[in-house]
Amino acid sequence: MNTGLVDAYLTHLAAERGLSPHTISNYARDVRVLLSHIGTTALADIHAHDIRRIIATLHARGLSGKSLARTLSAWRGFYHYLDKRHGYAHNPCTGLRAPKYARTLPHSLSVEQVAHLLDTPDDSALAVRDNAMFELFYSSGLRLSELATLKLAQLDLNQAEIQVTGKGNKTRLIPLGSQAIAAMQHWLTQRNDAGDYIFPGRNGKHLTQRAIALRLKHRAQRTGLDAKVHPHVLRHAFASHLLQSSGDLRAVQELLGHASISTTQIYTQLDFQHLAATYDLAHPRAKKKP
Repeated sequence: MNTGLVDAYLTHLAAERGLSPHTISNYARDVRVLLSHIGTTALADIHAHDIRRIIATLHARGLSGKSLARTLSAWRGFYHYLDKRHGYAHNPCTGLRAPKYARTLPHSLSVEQVAHLLDTPDDSALAVRDNAMFELFYSSGLRLSELATLKLAQLDLNQAEIQVTGKGNKTRLIPLGSQAIAAMQHWLTQRNDAGDYIFPGRNGKHLTQRAIALRLKHRAQRTGLDAKVHPHVLRHAFASHLLQSSGDLRAVQELLGHASISTTQIYTQLDFQHLAATYDLAHPRAKKKP
């Protein structure tokens, strides 16, 4: 019975909420952890004290507060579905919180580091494609999965924008900067492929996320950038640099496609770090005495 409800929930996430296979896999893993702990007990018979006991057990086994928060959120969403679709009377996860954890800041790059990464003279066909990918990535703040699967129909260079359908089937329009547009125009004149994808891979498919990550790593190494560079670093750089310039948290939230502004607020901490560093360098009373 419990397994059947889980399968129905996963089908709901895919068919009705439009979540990605990767996200659904994460939900499935978390919910099956719950099933492994309740055994043959029916999901309807689980109460808040049972959930607290399971969370305590997982915490004692070394699961981090961040992982427990994600797991508890998955269980809460599962029971919300059971309430709406299967008439469950209560959600045993309501009001429960995971142990507190220190929220780590995403790794980002400075404006100068991004410029050094992107301003690399190379006219080879591969470099032209890579430059278009990375300029587009930094200009738009796309998720890696969104960049990899981007199609020509989503791109409008005349209007300087792209249309993206992200998590939860939510569509957003993202403006493009002049350098990204120029890089894309250069790539499209050299792109020898009749397929739908802007960055085609093999057999009519798109370039894989792993391939994009490897090309970015190669670019970083070739330019001598010693910082750890992976695709999401460019998304983080987009968000933090835009926030530094505009201070408009809501706009950054919309452009990133975050459902909750609390997810975007972590970039305010990056912005504060930037301001604090500037203060330390510039303010005469902030400088350390010799």
